Amino acid sequence: MLTPYEKGNRNQTTTHADCIAYYRELSLKYPKILRFTEIGMSDAGIPIHMGIVTADGVFALKDIQDQQRPIFFNNNGIHPGEPEGVDVCMALVRDFCTQPERLAALGRTVFLFIPMYNVDGSHNRANTSRVNQEGPELFGFRGNARNLDLNRDFIKCDSVTAQVFNRFFAAWDPDVMVDTHTSNGADYSYTMTLIHTQADKLGGELGAFLRDTMLPAMFAQMEQRGWPMCPYVNPVKDAPDDGIAEFLETPRFSTGYAALHHTIGFMPETHMLKPFADRYESMRALVETALDFTIQHGDRIQQLRRAAKAARPREWPVHWQMDEANPSTFRFRGYAAKYKPSVLGTYSRLYYDRNEPWERNIAYYNRFNADVTVQAPRAYVVPAAWREVIERLQLNGVKMEELTEARAQEVRWYHIRHVSPRPNAYEGHMYHDEVALEPRTATVTLKAGDWWIPLDQEKARYAVETLEPMGHDSFFRWGFFNAVLEKKENFSDYVFEDHAAELLATEPELAARFEQWKKDHPQLLSSQEAVLNFIYANCARYHEPEWRRYPVFAVM
Repeated sequence: MLTPYEKGNRNQTTTHADCIAYYRELSLKYPKILRFTEIGMSDAGIPIHMGIVTADGVFALKDIQDQQRPIFFNNNGIHPGEPEGVDVCMALVRDFCTQPERLAALGRTVFLFIPMYNVDGSHNRANTSRVNQEGPELFGFRGNARNLDLNRDFIKCDSVTAQVFNRFFAAWDPDVMVDTHTSNGADYSYTMTLIHTQADKLGGELGAFLRDTMLPAMFAQMEQRGWPMCPYVNPVKDAPDDGIAEFLETPRFSTGYAALHHTIGFMPETHMLKPFADRYESMRALVETALDFTIQHGDRIQQLRRAAKAARPREWPVHWQMDEANPSTFRFRGYAAKYKPSVLGTYSRLYYDRNEPWERNIAYYNRFNADVTVQAPRAYVVPAAWREVIERLQLNGVKMEELTEARAQEVRWYHIRHVSPRPNAYEGHMYHDEVALEPRTATVTLKAGDWWIPLDQEKARYAVETLEPMGHDSFFRWGFFNAVLEKKENFSDYVFEDHAAELLATEPELAARFEQWKKDHPQLLSSQEAVLNFIYANCARYHEPEWRRYPVFAVM
């Protein structure tokens, strides 16, 4: 039973309709090997499917989890213009069904897959949206029906599709994930490059196992299979010659999202300038290599994941920064990077000379240090009004309790001193690149209907990194709490001018702060707006408690 890719000229990828029909036919022929079903609908109302392959016909999630069976998850087609993983998965599942020795090699491991995740984009087929890519002849489009890039949507979950995925991933809780892609960027000899869950950010013994055991084994195996690979080529300057930086995959991306669930994630990126047939073969080698390692070491991976979920650190890292002072090295095979005058303008343009290949050690910046940590609270409290945040926590299996009555509670909260959003919209949001906070403590009244989120649970990491505003992809950075940044009342300057003087006379603390402000900002004393705004914003009488108060409380 050949796949559409195998039937053609090795430069074609399947359509969504042919892909789903193929799996349905396989599942009918081999019902004790393959279970294929819908898990939800996309934003355009197209069904999203999943499949499960096991060697002994055990498909029920409860049975798989009760037996503590390793789960390997293969996600495909999040970017339908990068489709080789879609075609590879079809052939792998076919081989499980038709080759008894390949199926038996799975052992206890479950092969879980989504055949084509961005089903909306897969229907938008053309050959024009991937400017620099060699094949296939026709392919889908990166954006979904709402023109969202789903590999930026795992945390904010604007799309119905991502909400389906969040629920699915949290329920199945895979041990290892491979999410297949094609890369843009520099030119080099490798067909396969690899993004993986950043080991320092994954943390603990699980991160050390990934860096010291799993990655070396996979790189060696890919070399043996004839598809040597390198880390994702993320040059620190124009070309790889000056070094490459490991990709810090924050939770908006699939591998960063997986890390919030203590899942080891891989994002293989085949090189866009290589023929589609080569990209297909190297992707198959990569998926099989990751799967074979999972089969061999599944028990150890699960043990390390259980330990990570049970950890209760006194401080949580929520933000990481590349260690520029201590790079390692990688033996890289590249092409000479050169410059020549552009025929389009008066500038010089970069090009790679394939007639001058080279191989040498280059700097590889693969260490990231936690530069923001927070003291571990006992619990968070999210007021009932912030339902979008509550829904996303629930999608990801975070345990929480709805308060049934009001009570006073001492909490830590943040005063938001400053935010600096990106100048342009990013994936439907005004993302806050810069955030400055001032932690404070107070006794507040928690209300009936508010949600108490204890951190003594397996999903603690997801809660911490989304609810702490300084987290790379916190809900605050994505703008879920923007309403608190706006003061709701204001003044008329000609009336408030006299009243401001009264406030300074009756509020000594305000007067002291105003004197300091005048010393710090003498250039603003000529601005009535600046002077009156400072007095109004800092006086006690007209204080708005909700203004610039981050509404999620931490119970210490």
